[in-house]
Amino acid sequence: MNNLIKLKNIGPVLAEKLIKAGITSPEILKSTGSENAFIKLKMIDETACFNTLCALEGAIQDVRWHDLSAERKKELNNYFRMIEASLPLSDA
Repeated sequence: MNNLIKLKNIGPVLAEKLIKAGITSPEILKSTGSENAFIKLKMIDETACFNTLCALEGAIQDVRWHDLSAERKKELNNYFRMIEASLPLSDA
């Protein structure tokens, strides 16, 4: 695995998904930003959830995602809801 797993909140499974999504280093993750990285992940993994989005933001800020500010979590939640609402419904 590469340096992605050295970031807070990024374990081997998420690191592998990030690599598949074209985010291959901490620098690329930081320059991409959590919201854009989440969209890239969502394109390859429909199970990516709000916690994943928070994990990405925490990795960028170098904090556990639980320690993100309430304001930032609210912004991310609004973003997540917007993304979820714009996705087509599955045929399930």
